[in-house]
Amino acid sequence: MTEPLRLTDLRDASPGLRRVAHGYATSGTWKRVATRATSVGQEVLAALPKDAIRASRLSVAPLRMQDGIDLAPDATRIALYVHYSATGQVSEMVRCQLGLLRQFGVAIVFITMSENIPEADWRAVRQLCALVVQRENFGRDFGAWHDLMPEVRRRWPQPQELMLANDSVLGPIYPLAPVIEAMRSGGEGLFGLTESLQGGPHLQSYLLLARGAAVVRDLMDFLQNLRVSHSKWLLVQRGEIRLARWMRRRGHRVAAVFGYDRLAEAAVADPAERRRLMGSSTKLRDLDRLPAEEASALLHEWPLNPTQHLWHVLATKFGDPFVKTELVLRNPGRLPGVETWPAVVPADSPCPLPMLQAHLRTMTAG
Repeated sequence: MTEPLRLTDLRDASPGLRRVAHGYATSGTWKRVATRATSVGQEVLAALPKDAIRASRLSVAPLRMQDGIDLAPDATRIALYVHYSATGQVSEMVRCQLGLLRQFGVAIVFITMSENIPEADWRAVRQLCALVVQRENFGRDFGAWHDLMPEVRRRWPQPQELMLANDSVLGPIYPLAPVIEAMRSGGEGLFGLTESLQGGPHLQSYLLLARGAAVVRDLMDFLQNLRVSHSKWLLVQRGEIRLARWMRRRGHRVAAVFGYDRLAEAAVADPAERRRLMGSSTKLRDLDRLPAEEASALLHEWPLNPTQHLWHVLATKFGDPFVKTELVLRNPGRLPGVETWPAVVPADSPCPLPMLQAHLRTMTAG
């Protein structure tokens, strides 16, 4: 039986030195932290000249933009969905996600950053969306949301709800309705699925939902004024991590369906999950010797990435409908047991396992 869904309000807390360092390299050695910090520094320095050139351009026109079949001119619920694949294909899983999102009454703006899109796939997406856009592959999801914001505001001047989504996750492997309903039950505010403490409490940005005219307006302002960068690290700092703090300071509620502390407590309460975590970081190698309270405190002091280190807890104990694609394809933290991810996909999944595996092939094929 999965844990009941309930929103957890994010705190406005400083990350602290340990959490900042841990965000660089969650496997835990200071040597690796230093190596990662050097790599980030080089990435940022390399990005700055490119960022300056792009900033000098007054506007960045899409490569291609076409109305979808359902223009939804009076829509008050808008979703911006960002897509990328190496092949340019829009997989069956992505189309499944779009179809499921439509059931929640949103007009979808589909934004692809793939270089070449098969015409049949382009036409298929138009059947599901209000607007279909191809843009240059720059700035990841926050860059896409930034560039399309003026057009979205022109078409839908008074939205009451704005959803931000991307194809960086596999699924949904469980029904999506419960988590959307949980977010909508929170009234006005900014809501997400998972809370991360690395770098300070924030919502991970693969699925966000803003509700209420003032909340949506402030989120749109944030995205439109965002300084986009070629550097992934700068984008995470300016976009994902800063967003929650920025919205709270404007008086808006910010909450997650899967709060970090609840995930940590569930993990340490299960001996099998403890063993899984012990193999993921040198900081956690003695986790099985600690009482539950001390083990939870350790995961709070050295917070983990929920969608990476706690993916199994999310899927099996909380019914999180998504698994991160990066975890399955690259496993950047070298976490044990990731290869068993197909076992958490139920036979009656909204997006069945063969569909997810076919999607992964579109992400890697040349």
